[in-house]
Amino acid sequence: MNGSPLQSPIAADAGIDAAAKGAAARRLATHRRARLRASLLVLASQIALLAAFIAFWEYMTAFDKQAAFMFGSPSAIAGFLLTMARDGSLWRDTYVTGVETLLGFLVGNVIGTLIGLSLWYSRFVSRVIEPFVIALGSIPIIALAPIIIIWFGTGLTSKIAMSTLSVVIVALVTSYKGAVGVDADQINLMRTLGASKFQIFRKLVVPASLTDIFAGFKLTVGFALIGAIVGEFMSSSEGLGHAIFKAGSLYIIPKVFAALVATIALALVLTFIVGKVEKLLMPWRRLG
Repeated sequence: MNGSPLQSPIAADAGIDAAAKGAAARRLATHRRARLRASLLVLASQIALLAAFIAFWEYMTAFDKQAAFMFGSPSAIAGFLLTMARDGSLWRDTYVTGVETLLGFLVGNVIGTLIGLSLWYSRFVSRVIEPFVIALGSIPIIALAPIIIIWFGTGLTSKIAMSTLSVVIVALVTSYKGAVGVDADQINLMRTLGASKFQIFRKLVVPASLTDIFAGFKLTVGFALIGAIVGEFMSSSEGLGHAIFKAGSLYIIPKVFAALVATIALALVLTFIVGKVEKLLMPWRRLG
């Protein structure tokens, strides 16, 4: 009898808490299973669509020599991929283009992001340089290739420069958009708490801009790769761009597509890495 009037409500509350936690765990498990099923369904649909496209492509080129010459065939492309893999040219060219793309991606995003975030400090400066940013962003990257080659030569540096120039404006614009889009009420709250402008920038503006910055990163992976490929078109003795240009000049269309497949695979790998880094630096996005 001792303590029973007090222990009963406590035991009841503990039972209610345990039941609530169990229900929440079951809802979470159900939600995860539903997301997994949806992801598997999407993946299966993508594989089926790709398989149907490849089968149709193979069928259309199997009995038409002109179509096979103009568009290649999946079997011929696979044959060239195997040949390139065996002689090592596939791995060598992919490595060269990958290094150029990665360095251009890093340099361009660092420069563009730093400038874009820094413009948050002064709206006056941002308004002054806005037309110049628009003007630079409107220049086709291929138009700069001859100048880049004159300035940096025909080696690795010119390819990195092309890749960097393809990235920097996009990185600048997306990071600036993220910085100026920070909630003004949150900025005013930090000011009332005595935070300096640098503290607001470091603790609020930069973290709040990460979503836009990483969205820009995903875009600039492709732009960096385009810059590297264009640089290899203009002057190079190796790389996927060189392989595409050389095969195209010899009208070996299946080999062109084989190099394009390797280029797409490289872009997917780099995009995957950016996504992993985003989840690492922004763990709260996993909850979405």
